[in-house]
Amino acid sequence: MPVVVRTSADLAALRSGGTVALVPTMGALHDGHVQLMKHARALADTLVASIFVNPTQFAPGEDFDAYPRTMDADLERCDEAGVDVVLAPDVETVYPAGPGATVTVDPGPLGQVLEGERRPTHFRGVLTVVAKLFGLVRPDVAVFGEKDYQQLVLIRQMASELHLGVQVEGCPIVREADGLAMSSRNVYLGPEERQRAAVLSRALSAGVAAAPDGVEAVLTAARAVLDADGVAPDYLTLTDSDLGAPVPGQEARLLVAARVGTPRLLDNVGLVPHPVDPHPLENRPAGEGA
Repeated sequence: MPVVVRTSADLAALRSGGTVALVPTMGALHDGHVQLMKHARALADTLVASIFVNPTQFAPGEDFDAYPRTMDADLERCDEAGVDVVLAPDVETVYPAGPGATVTVDPGPLGQVLEGERRPTHFRGVLTVVAKLFGLVRPDVAVFGEKDYQQLVLIRQMASELHLGVQVEGCPIVREADGLAMSSRNVYLGPEERQRAAVLSRALSAGVAAAPDGVEAVLTAARAVLDADGVAPDYLTLTDSDLGAPVPGQEARLLVAARVGTPRLLDNVGLVPHPVDPHPLENRPAGEGA
């Protein structure tokens, strides 16, 4: 089993040189987390996983108190993935001045769109706790899942712009057999909701299939699948890989967020929307008919 530590001093006592990889989590670990850890295992000499349910990324009325906490099962998952050290700090270690009085990281304009528009304080809390974990662990590389794609982009931006010296790696989404993206919040889904939740991945697949027909076709195809199942998304959007405007012929990201019953689910997929020829007949060889 991995060694469990609570403080930076405990971590320092375990350091023996070599490179360090970090996988930050809030616990309630599933197969997706295990894949993140196994990916990180190959990147460094020592693998640290953190388990900390971060209060500052939950707005009032969100599920901080109800968020699943399963430490014993989580440690078994960490052991399965080859984790050397689990950092499980208390709130006072992460926020010595208290969560309400701490220095914070402003996510900037990119933190105000998509998830940030609906959860205005969320990314400030995420970036703040990740910066603190980077300071506690001092990793060479940190691995995050692509399911929370906006989060991944913002953490990369923070690490680069604040010169934190951490390489931030993304790991592909791990899915259930029916395509549903694995998430700790999936435990909130009732049987009927669980069946309906797979519509998000079906919508993304429809968008990917429509990519040869251009940007608008991607969105139209994905939206049609959601509409047919009666799911109204909080957002369904196509961006470039850095969450800017998509460019035909270049890597893009199709993102969706929607409530299926009570749980709010996120999903996304990478694709390349093809440029659409505005004058297809004009470019055909002479003598080629319609």
